[in-house]
Amino acid sequence: MTAEGFLEGRRLQMARGVLLQCIMGGYPLARFYGSDDGDLALVPDPAQIHRLPWSQQPRALAICDADELTGESSSLSTRGQLKAVIARYAALGLAPVVATELEFFVFAPNTDPTQPFQPPLGLDGRREDGHSAFSISSNNGLRPFFSEVYACMAALGLPRDTFMHEMGISQFEINLLHGDPLLLADQTLLFKHLLKEVALKHGLTVVCMAKPLAHTPGSSMHIHQSIIEIGSERNVFSDKAGEPTATFRHFIAGQQAGMADFTALFAPNVNSYQRLCHPYASPNNACWSHDNRAAGLRIPASSPAARRVENRLPGADANPYLAIAASLAAGLYGIEHKLEPSEPIQGEFEVPDNLSLPCTLHAALERLKRSQLAKELFGKEFIEGYIASKTMELTSFFDEITPWERRVLAAQA
Repeated sequence: MTAEGFLEGRRLQMARGVLLQCIMGGYPLARFYGSDDGDLALVPDPAQIHRLPWSQQPRALAICDADELTGESSSLSTRGQLKAVIARYAALGLAPVVATELEFFVFAPNTDPTQPFQPPLGLDGRREDGHSAFSISSNNGLRPFFSEVYACMAALGLPRDTFMHEMGISQFEINLLHGDPLLLADQTLLFKHLLKEVALKHGLTVVCMAKPLAHTPGSSMHIHQSIIEIGSERNVFSDKAGEPTATFRHFIAGQQAGMADFTALFAPNVNSYQRLCHPYASPNNACWSHDNRAAGLRIPASSPAARRVENRLPGADANPYLAIAASLAAGLYGIEHKLEPSEPIQGEFEVPDNLSLPCTLHAALERLKRSQLAKELFGKEFIEGYIASKTMELTSFFDEITPWERRVLAAQA
């Protein structure tokens, strides 16, 4: 839209079905988004209008809500779904607080998708070989790129906590500062967009796939969650003596109750399950633990005021609005129904059957299809539309034969 049109308040409308467009560009049947495929209004959030610092031509981006023309939020909007979950907390006098940890890879351009990704050439003319995890100098070869990333984050008002090199080859992680869930979802979206745009300027490719390289750790989007009492700002997970509260237990139990049903919301792509099939540090379970990274729900070591629950299931490929909404909705369900969690696990453990999660996208979508809890919390229209779109993507994947199949199976008698 032109700047003049935007400043005049001209309404921007979009076909309702676009909210269910699959990643290949197609759409499920029109019955999933209203047979008329009428319009939605895109309503900009005044707090989320940003001049884009990496663009030479003056350009801005506005994050919008997708509202029905009658004024209410569209049930197909993931941002709207998150706002509805936050409102349910507010009705109880509570406000969730979240932080996201996002991992990503920086690669050289990959013009042939049949070939593996490669790390870029550094300033020393060499490619990283995988020995730079947590090194203080590990991103020096990419210093011009990261310098512009930091500058653009500052220009967009994106505060950052820590930045580090992760376990994978040319893999990095950023921790965004904790705050309002909607704000953190917006910031996570903006940061991912920023990364890709700045990378293009520097002749690089940023990849937020869950598992872009074989034999290498995948990329997560861990979600840290706590709840404060509106007015007092007290963390309701800790009592006055600093001990865990019943609300803390109920929240964990709600997360456990929803994780298997919501796996397809946290792990939305075929590739998501490549990350989860090697469970250490990418746990595909609904167990919880004090500071054990093999548990899907980890309680990090902290002071009572910072007591929180870390959901370690979502990958970097997850929709931040939907993943945060699903995690918080499950926790609230546990609070409202006073659910009790399983016993915490420590050390090496075997996952009980009742705490195991779907391990393929097909299984996750079948579980979501049967979930009355998902339809109760997000509405039948959203869940059925989401499943329809993701089923199209899964079908498209099965329409292709992979290099592994040709390499290994062609020689079989």
